Amino acid sequence: MSKLFAKVRQLHDRFFGLVSYLQSPLLLLLRLYFGWQLAQSGWGKLHHLSGVAEYFGTLGLPMPAQMAVFIACVEFFGGIFLAVGLASRITGLVLTVNMIMAYVFGDHEALFSFISDPDKFVAAAPFAFLVVALLVLIFGAGKLSLDTALSFFLGSSRAKQANSVSA
Repeated sequence: MSKLFAKVRQLHDRFFGLVSYLQSPLLLLLRLYFGWQLAQSGWGKLHHLSGVAEYFGTLGLPMPAQMAVFIACVEFFGGIFLAVGLASRITGLVLTVNMIMAYVFGDHEALFSFISDPDKFVAAAPFAFLVVALLVLIFGAGKLSLDTALSFFLGSSRAKQANSVSA
């Protein structure tokens, strides 16, 4: 019985050791896709600020014109930072707050249906961006990011040690 247990444990460790190599490429794909989508959304908002400000006014947001510029910049620059993996955790935090506010002000019906009708919550526009922002906030951008490159080239001993251990 102990030999069987040892063999199962060995297979488990080998399998998940191989799967763990997919963490950084998966984070890269998520960051690139959703960062690009978010940057495009921000770019569109920047080019239609009057319409965005009008919409924000209907939501009852204070200073809708200034808020439109701020949110457009958060989405545009946050999307770019997310895609390339720059200031990842701060970007993840800012985008998480932004997406939660998008639920609160723009789609509070979906937000309040979190328990009663989860399909409505998941189908709302901010959901996928919120999940990716949370993933980057919690796990970081991964090894395939500007954060990792900058910390390596700027002499962060922790980054060099992490790269030498995993290589």
